[in-house]
Amino acid sequence: MGERFRIVLLGGAGVGKSAITIMFLQGKFLSVYDPTLEETYRKTMMINKKSCLLDILDTAGQEKYHTMESHYIKKGDGFIIVYSITSQASFDKVNKLIDLVLRCKDTDSFPIVILGNKNDLAEERNVALEEGRHLSKESGYPFYETSALKNNNITESFSALVVNLRKKWDLEGLSKKKKKKCTIL
Repeated sequence: MGERFRIVLLGGAGVGKSAITIMFLQGKFLSVYDPTLEETYRKTMMINKKSCLLDILDTAGQEKYHTMESHYIKKGDGFIIVYSITSQASFDKVNKLIDLVLRCKDTDSFPIVILGNKNDLAEERNVALEEGRHLSKESGYPFYETSALKNNNITESFSALVVNLRKKWDLEGLSKKKKKKCTIL
């Protein structure tokens, strides 16, 4: 088996984290919303001709569980931060979640992908596509508008995160190798 990555989905309640996860894993849409406390799933996939095992943590988005977010973050190798294009409040939370990840990981950058979910509900849109693009440009993190219902950009977003995780691990591996070198004069 190749690499193993722990991916954590973060975002407010009802933004579609569970629907995205189930669509990615099983190719089906959850039509009934049952608030998640915490669910862990596993999937093996090929990305760029290389196998990897993904442990996916689907987290609670309800306000009463927000104290658990830092616990989830400590477990993660990479993060998918989800908002709903129908909810300005969920979009406004994205920067707070990015900051929380960076604070918990004690770093300036970390593998994160931002998803604006529910783009099949265009008539209920409250967050413009351009706002998501602007957030991506400002933060430096990849952004996708997705639809768990229509399976739009779901696999692509997980793949993009794995590519970024591999880059991070390769850089860390290179820097560790460089630190191990010793020159005697």
